[in-house]
Amino acid sequence: MTQFRLCASKAALCMMLGAICLAVIPGGAVAADKQQISRVIAKEMMAAQKALQASQWQDAIKSLDEAETKSGLTPFDHKTILDFKGFAYAKLGNMKAAQQAYDAALATGQYAPEDAAKLTRMLFRLSAGSQMYPKALEYGKQVADSGIASVDDLSIMAQIYFIQKDCKDTAIWVDKAVAAAHKSGETPKENLYQFKLQCAFDNNDTPATIANLEDLIRLTGKTDYWNKLLRFQRQDEKEDRNLLMIYRVMYNTQAMNAGSDYMEMAQLLGDAALPGEAQTVLEKALASGLLTTSEQKDRATRLLNATKQRADADRKGLPQLQTEAGKNAAGELDVKLGEVYYGFGDYQNAVTAINAGLQKGSVKHLDEAYVYLGLSEQALKDTADSRKAFASLKTVPNISQRVLKLWTLYAEKEG
Repeated sequence: MTQFRLCASKAALCMMLGAICLAVIPGGAVAADKQQISRVIAKEMMAAQKALQASQWQDAIKSLDEAETKSGLTPFDHKTILDFKGFAYAKLGNMKAAQQAYDAALATGQYAPEDAAKLTRMLFRLSAGSQMYPKALEYGKQVADSGIASVDDLSIMAQIYFIQKDCKDTAIWVDKAVAAAHKSGETPKENLYQFKLQCAFDNNDTPATIANLEDLIRLTGKTDYWNKLLRFQRQDEKEDRNLLMIYRVMYNTQAMNAGSDYMEMAQLLGDAALPGEAQTVLEKALASGLLTTSEQKDRATRLLNATKQRADADRKGLPQLQTEAGKNAAGELDVKLGEVYYGFGDYQNAVTAINAGLQKGSVKHLDEAYVYLGLSEQALKDTADSRKAFASLKTVPNISQRVLKLWTLYAEKEG
């Protein structure tokens, strides 16, 4: 079974937040309106402000603690004291204490609506950075409801739910973050899709796992995602023709990471009477370093030697096959000729032969014809015709939907 390992630790979220908590502390925290502060704490607040301006954070907190002991404080006094404290604690790196101070300050109701919204967003970031996840989620929802949430804010919400193994809400917030990224013209971050992928895999939801791997391939085109997707797709494939199609995608996306992949593909190609292509696959297997034991190498070498003999015979028989195909009113032999040319790396002749066969018609396996045509044109760097060939797969009657989806995805990213 394919395995997934995604870092979802609390430390990972802190890394995601980085220095963002400090960055969102209002720089104007020390610029409170002194005229509104009660005279009973004027001395302590003046001392606190001087200490903050001098970056003497502990001294500032001491003066603020003294101010809190005074009687007759107004709500604005409480808000100002707590606001200053939050700033000082943040500068000391004590984000949990900063969060608690700002939380209490917000509860006084003394902030203007715009400032309250900014503070709520900052509290969301502080709570997340302090691993106070219930509070972070509470504030994050308020930020989202206010309409000021950034893509990063929505992404942090998704990751918090993911850390808490709440896959349903993880998916909801991932979708919100992705939509926001698209709306702002940004490329969604890879880790968002990884959250959904891990959830699907952990819940043994194979269709969702495949769908998320496809999304990650569209986003990144990474070989590792191709490998995982193709291993899922081949698990219950019972028809050799379709299995060979899957291996062709794996081979052409450089997603083969096991010697057995090359060996099985070569055997399937041999069974399909395509020894020239099988020879290329086996030679790559031996050069890959993935055949690690003497037994594996010996087996591959024996198979390669036998395959070479068949490939040499095919090469010598090309003129005769070309003559026979030219005389035949049906296109089957032309397509077969094109597939043989492809196996020998003669892509231009492959394109010519396959197109001739398609024009004649009566081709037994149209899906293979279009795939070899697309791959040959891709090798010739004819992107437009390559994509046209792959797109023609949709017209093939009774084509495997699995095969169709894989080559459609391949054409989108590689073709």
